[in-house]
Amino acid sequence: MSFDNETRVPRPGEEIDAERLTAFLVRERPDLTGQVEISQFPAGHSNLTYLVRAGDEEFVLRRPPFGKKPKTGHDMHREWTALSALAGHFPYAPEPVAFCEDSEVLGAPFFLMQRIRGLILRRDLPEGLDLSPESMRTLCERLVDVHLELHALDHQEIGLEAFGHPEGYVERQVSGWSRRYRAARTPDVPDFEEVMGWLEDHRPPDRGAAVIHNDYRFDNVVLDPSDPLRIIGILDWEMATIGDPLMDLGASLAYWIEADDPPGLQAIRLVPTTTPGALSRREIVARYLKGTGLTVEDFTFYHVYGLFRLAGIVQQIYYRFYHGQTKDRRFAGFGQAVQVLETAARRAIAEGNV
Repeated sequence: MSFDNETRVPRPGEEIDAERLTAFLVRERPDLTGQVEISQFPAGHSNLTYLVRAGDEEFVLRRPPFGKKPKTGHDMHREWTALSALAGHFPYAPEPVAFCEDSEVLGAPFFLMQRIRGLILRRDLPEGLDLSPESMRTLCERLVDVHLELHALDHQEIGLEAFGHPEGYVERQVSGWSRRYRAARTPDVPDFEEVMGWLEDHRPPDRGAAVIHNDYRFDNVVLDPSDPLRIIGILDWEMATIGDPLMDLGASLAYWIEADDPPGLQAIRLVPTTTPGALSRREIVARYLKGTGLTVEDFTFYHVYGLFRLAGIVQQIYYRFYHGQTKDRRFAGFGQAVQVLETAARRAIAEGNV
């Protein structure tokens, strides 16, 4: 049984020029030996991720997707900056290796980091990994606790004082994602105007400033294969910033599908949060708030924000597929996922459920 995140030959149109990459690596790491081999991690829907082998060393290469991109998205230097600052302060972040801003090398800026080998959970637990309800609960609790560790970092102390603008973060997220959704909307998805209006009318004040991951979920977490209840890595820092930590938790809740959620949500579930023993969204929030000492009477706004924000991310990707900027067939059903998320957001507003 292998828990490694399997790779494959790069998808058509997403190949990496091995000769150019080799030349870059020789300049950056003259100690490397062996032929450079490149394969692609098939998961992920935003930045492209590749495995680069050179002798006994393994690196992960990240670069933007091909085709038109949002002006503020896929900033390789930003992700590199986050990883460089977290090194030595947050042991779960991958070690950065090299950054290249010269688009002549691979067609876009990119960076490399050390690979963290381990188990990454996808939609369902892999064959051979049997977690009892008690173990699954423990794993969920540890997931929350690592999130708390991240938010407890002093962003100024680790050199990220200029990494974001925490003042007015909640307001900017609501207005920003509303603007981005409207700009990326295609004729076959809902307009989300009711949800956007509700978020604007119910914005809470900012509740602090922390390093936030902005995509914290099970399939961005690496587990120790010899002890699957131990978290050893957190991946995909492309959306990290300094902002309200409760907004980060709300973003995570959008992925937390429960066993009794409607069929539409079950169909788009990405991670194994329906496994017996998994914490509920309400329990996730309660453990997090207990760990911070914060008091929030009603978490509905943050949950609705998370659902809407996820819809915005999905729609930006679907926009590329709809307009023929990518041929990746995984994106063909993303318009339907946006519809499911709009229904879930309206339901959460009506019922106040978390």
